[in-house]
Amino acid sequence: MDVETRRQRNLTLILMLALTFSTGIVDAVGYLGLDKVFAGNMTGNVVILGMAVAGAEGLPWVGPLIALFAFMAGAVIGGRTLRRESTGWNTRTSWSFTAVALALATLTIVTVVTGGVPPKPAELAITTLLAASMGFQAAVARHLAVKDVTTVVVTSTITGLAADSWLAGGSGQPWRRRAAAVVLIALGALVGAVLLRFHIAVPLGLAALISGGAAVLGHVAAHEARGSARVSETPRTARPRA
Repeated sequence: MDVETRRQRNLTLILMLALTFSTGIVDAVGYLGLDKVFAGNMTGNVVILGMAVAGAEGLPWVGPLIALFAFMAGAVIGGRTLRRESTGWNTRTSWSFTAVALALATLTIVTVVTGGVPPKPAELAITTLLAASMGFQAAVARHLAVKDVTTVVVTSTITGLAADSWLAGGSGQPWRRRAAAVVLIALGALVGAVLLRFHIAVPLGLAALISGGAAVLGHVAAHEARGSARVSETPRTARPRA
């Protein structure tokens, strides 16, 4: 692996970890600000739905159900968008993350204009767009195929971290990226919960900035990598003999 390829892969890993942090923020907004709804981690919604159907008091079912189907719809769109693209960062990847950033920015503006969380029908609309954006982001991250970093799921990452550890007889694992993914999504949730004390638009705006920054940095790095590859492939012109 040449230096440029290694650099590109390392940057992509860092950007995916940043988006994992952003997912933690978004989930804090969904659960604490939008009536116990997870916009990024669908496992939580499935569990809440199961308990709500069983009659557990105080648990909503409409919001989690909408979030679940919206996430799946976003993932379908993301999958179709990149279906014919090769694995790795490309122009469509950049535009996809930009679309996520724009969706989050739109929700930020909406919550500023409405003075906070709007009435129930509009709140469900926010939940729908938020979950669809996270599903779309997850599909794009899946296409990038950064091992152990999907930006939304940490259960399998925690399993790998434990099952491949020396306690389980493992001989080695990428524990740094696995641990970073777990810590960052938790840290994102913490930051999101703290920022919610000021206004729901604050954590949403931060998540939008992170997604937009990832799109820009990833696009620039991929463009530079392609430029370097073209230069290295250009045959050198033979020098004339004296």
